[in-house]
Amino acid sequence: MTKKIGQKIVGYEVLKDEEPEPAVEAAPAEVKEEDNIVQLHEKLKRPEMLLGSTYKVKTPLSEHALYITINDVVLNQGTKHELRRPFEIFINSKNMDHFQWIVALTRIISAVFRKGGDVTFLVEELHSVFDPRGGYFKKGGRYMPSLVAEIGDAIECHLRMIGMLKDDGLDEHQKKLVAEKRAQYEDSVQGAKTAEANDFPEGAQLCSKCNTKATVQMDGCMTCLNCGESKCG
Repeated sequence: MTKKIGQKIVGYEVLKDEEPEPAVEAAPAEVKEEDNIVQLHEKLKRPEMLLGSTYKVKTPLSEHALYITINDVVLNQGTKHELRRPFEIFINSKNMDHFQWIVALTRIISAVFRKGGDVTFLVEELHSVFDPRGGYFKKGGRYMPSLVAEIGDAIECHLRMIGMLKDDGLDEHQKKLVAEKRAQYEDSVQGAKTAEANDFPEGAQLCSKCNTKATVQMDGCMTCLNCGESKCG
């Protein structure tokens, strides 16, 4: 197509083929640390090595002790989200009387551990199991209603060690009540020591009037050296 130029040419330039604009690379999506947090669930594979603690349980029910081992898995190691959670439990003993139900119990508890979530309810459930033949007192004077409750006590100790259970302690009212009871006890102990310090003979009997061990045989008659009460009038 011919185009006639009717004006004076004052300048010119060479037109080039249009070049495509350079493609802008998309910035990589920001990866948040929270997106990589590993949670404990039943599909989590067992690591080659687990941290564990073993608790010795000696009861009057058997001459052989129980050894309770609880292994933990460490999640998100080296990050601020690092957690240590129970993963499995084993119970061993030379006593084979309870072998069947102990093996069954350890498998069930281990399965609950691997489910993840809050497993602290196991402690209360095991503590509430009572032996129909009666419980026993462990060292320190604490009553254990059954061997199952003793296993629950070991689990509670472990959960407190790894931080899953917290000791809330006593509130102000409870602390005040304990302080009052302790003061009453110390007063009663001091009173008993004072009574023992009196010059009443060893082997004196309890007086029915003043309730003091001060009654002795005098001149063929039982006489209280504290209040003067005498069987002879």
